[in-house]
Amino acid sequence: MKNYNYIEKGEGQVIILLHGLMGGLSNFKDVIDFFSSKNYKVVIPELPIYTLPLKETSVTAFSDFLEDFVKFKKLNNPILLGNSLGGHIGLIFSNKNPNLVKSLVLTGSSGLYENSMGESYPKRENYNYIKRKTEEVFYNPKVATKVIVDEVFETVNDRDKLVRTLAIAKSAIRHNMSSDLPNIKTPTLLIWGENDLVTPPEVAIEFNSLLPNSELIWMKKCGHAPMMEHPKEFNRILFNWLDPKKNSI
Repeated sequence: MKNYNYIEKGEGQVIILLHGLMGGLSNFKDVIDFFSSKNYKVVIPELPIYTLPLKETSVTAFSDFLEDFVKFKKLNNPILLGNSLGGHIGLIFSNKNPNLVKSLVLTGSSGLYENSMGESYPKRENYNYIKRKTEEVFYNPKVATKVIVDEVFETVNDRDKLVRTLAIAKSAIRHNMSSDLPNIKTPTLLIWGENDLVTPPEVAIEFNSLLPNSELIWMKKCGHAPMMEHPKEFNRILFNWLDPKKNSI
């Protein structure tokens, strides 16, 4: 039996949170705290980014991992909320398992087009370079705290983690979903930062045009991780969208 590392909090309708490539469980702290107090069970699995065999490390493998995790936890009709790579995983999962997903929430999702640091990290030993690149993920650079920058710096200077990070990034770029999106009928909310430099606004517009049952809501003065940069507004938008008859804050 696989060992899963995950956080689970609250009771009610299940929301599964899917973190990004350079993200972690802490990225969704405010989402977890808010929705677990509003009759939702929030579950956030740690994706096996650094634990799968390298040759099996891909965006589709993470979707398979999610499928196994959902079965293991017996999670019925979950809402999937994914940021960056996590959104991409949610899309693949929804495309393969349309009857298992209640709704899909994408924020800064990959799957169509994304900017990255390139094929490598040319100055990965330069802390200030990594700090600047990390700050570019957000509209407000102060969101990139020293803890976040230190985590990224440690990751890109660990050779094994760097190889895996680049392999996954390339896998995500190769796995373009433009031809799959029209087949995904799952109700989908796109929450996008107007100032996202990683998956820029035109990506959100294309997602919205290709996904047949989607709604796009913009967040001002916001970069690639709205749930971190403007958590209260993010939670309000999501809460009201999930059940507009009952939810209004």
